Amino acid sequence: MSTPTIQSQATRDGFSPGRTLRLARWNAVLMLRNRLALTYAVVVPVLPLALLLAGERGEVGAGAAAICSTLLAAALFPVFYNVLAQFVTRRDELVLKRLRTGEVRDAELLVALVLPGAVITLGLAAVAIPLAMLAGQSAPLNPVMFLLGAAVSVVVFAAFALWTAGWTKNAEAAQLTSMPVIVLAVAGQLSVGLPDWAQRWTDLTPGAAMTDLVRTSWFGLPEGSTERSLDLAATWGAAAEPVLVLAAWAVLAGWLAARSMRWEPRV
Repeated sequence: MSTPTIQSQATRDGFSPGRTLRLARWNAVLMLRNRLALTYAVVVPVLPLALLLAGERGEVGAGAAAICSTLLAAALFPVFYNVLAQFVTRRDELVLKRLRTGEVRDAELLVALVLPGAVITLGLAAVAIPLAMLAGQSAPLNPVMFLLGAAVSVVVFAAFALWTAGWTKNAEAAQLTSMPVIVLAVAGQLSVGLPDWAQRWTDLTPGAAMTDLVRTSWFGLPEGSTERSLDLAATWGAAAEPVLVLAAWAVLAGWLAARSMRWEPRV
């Protein structure tokens, strides 16, 4: 009689991909039913590429800016803001508390929240390749690194969302509490006109690291250069610094999220 109990407990305590996918499917259905959230998640990130189609064909600077903007918007909306809003809403409705009293593990809940946005983000990164080529841009020099950068960005901004949720009182407050992370993300793309000493700091932001990864992996552009000079092998070495910056942000945001995680409504 004890063997089934032991097996059941082992199944309960372990991470279940099946349960996670079922929860993720439920989260995806809720996202699809929210037209505003779906518009922000899918349409807004594609707009820079649509503008690129209407602009000068093959211009490297415009192409790099449009692709970077698409990847950043894909990380911010379907991942960061969507995970933040869903976590806070379901925490306040006691959905997370009820799920945790059953067989669902904490890791399953978190991964299931992130998965729909992650799939959208990686899908947008893949769709950006043919759309940019239609606009006259070259194919990515290192597509593996480009998609890897998108995947790492998902991890970074998912961790930011869970950290921000820890000090977000309700879903309405998320519009304000999300602003520091959004500013941190876009600061790297808006630092061109800043003094050199300020740019050295903005280069350490996740947005700047994502921009450097796109410029390196897609166009073979070294940091701060507008001339293509990197071959496929050289892109791996040039990408080391931005990858380390993103990894550091992922570790920091994950540590902060673990310290501030709240599964029940704030009082």
